[in-house]
Amino acid sequence: MTDLFTPLTLGELELPNRVLMAPLTRCRAEPDHVPGALMAAYYRQRTGAGLLIAEATMVMEGHSAFWKEPGIHSPAQVEGWKLTTEAVHGAGGRIVLQLWHGGRACHPLLNDGRQPVAPSPIAITGDDVHTPEGKKPYVVPRELADEELPGIVAGFRSAARNAMAAGFDGVEVHGANGYLLDSFLRDGSNRRGGPYGGPIANRARLLLEVLGAVRQEADLVGLRISPLNSYNAMEDSDPIGLATWLAERLEGTGLAYLHVMRGDFLGRQQGDLLTPIRARFTGVLVANMGYTAAEADAAISAGDLDAVAFGNAFLANPDLPERIRRGAPLQEPDPATYYSAGPAGYTDYPFLEAA
Repeated sequence: MTDLFTPLTLGELELPNRVLMAPLTRCRAEPDHVPGALMAAYYRQRTGAGLLIAEATMVMEGHSAFWKEPGIHSPAQVEGWKLTTEAVHGAGGRIVLQLWHGGRACHPLLNDGRQPVAPSPIAITGDDVHTPEGKKPYVVPRELADEELPGIVAGFRSAARNAMAAGFDGVEVHGANGYLLDSFLRDGSNRRGGPYGGPIANRARLLLEVLGAVRQEADLVGLRISPLNSYNAMEDSDPIGLATWLAERLEGTGLAYLHVMRGDFLGRQQGDLLTPIRARFTGVLVANMGYTAAEADAAISAGDLDAVAFGNAFLANPDLPERIRRGAPLQEPDPATYYSAGPAGYTDYPFLEAA
């Protein structure tokens, strides 16, 4: 019977289990968005995961949304990420890099005064962004012109090339949570006309172009989507329809996996995304958000999913797969350290004692 600890083939990778680590922004990069030894230690600790999906990483200069997040657009960043990939592979792990453009979630104070960009000039409301000058409201982004979009696609392609040069086993394209690609997908944030606005096929055009370009550089390419998630003031008039259309369009394209955030952080939008996606997408389907080990195991055993990506549980439990295997209690993370500096609440959570 297939369960969480049945191996899974993902492209040319053989995953020893189906307990994946979801991408988790932790803001521990060094100056100039360069990953360092502390980040390498963090990922190495979690190599018991079937696959590590490294955090949202800037594909282009000048589009920071988290102040101290890593990038993959400079030679120094490529060299910095090599510390992580070498540490993970040295411990027998597998790791892909999440490629990300912050879009309208970026802020001028994080980007030398540069105005953020988006499909339409609609600001994120209801929340603030952390900047060197404290919390600030999001600003109205600049609407990208159609002729600028090939440059965005090229930025993702270059980032994928850099990720492979840094030693990653593949990449995950970030198409979720209200960042640039997701903001083009959903009609609440994409009000433009022309070839990149209007019907779903047009709104998805940029994402599909990015996927095609990235696949020119990486053999293993995954995609993360979140049609229901209202985080970053996101909404769509038909999220189930959007998810269904994407599943049909992505079927047979060679996508290594489709990673679906099944719910809404804020509980505003409800619906079953996974059933229509599973009916139309026969590739590897990964789900995320709020799964217990028992629920994840049951969903995999039933054939509803192929793997589950755990996020919050991996923060305080670097040995999460082993804890699940033994039925051991899980440690609770400290939210005060989610985005702080240094090892506290990052690399100092204890492991289980040897059995």
